[in-house]
Amino acid sequence: MGSINRNEPIADSVPWSDQLTSYDEEHLVVYLRLLDAQADGASDEEMARIVLGIDPTREPARARTALESHLRRAKWMTETGCRRLLEQ
Repeated sequence: MGSINRNEPIADSVPWSDQLTSYDEEHLVVYLRLLDAQADGASDEEMARIVLGIDPTREPARARTALESHLRRAKWMTETGCRRLLEQ
């Protein structure tokens, strides 16, 4: 897995809403990359470093929080958010 070029910074915690947010739209590729990496068996450290661009050795708490938050939102997108995205 190579790193991605992001224009938008990664938040420590995804802004949560029951609706799609501008953060979701800006980070859709990040969500997809996380889901793919998890399905491929990537470690949490690899996902934090490669997909989120956070060094888990230097910032272990931030890496863990950001990864958990983004994975939770990514899963929400697959279950609920994608329907709302298609409705737009």
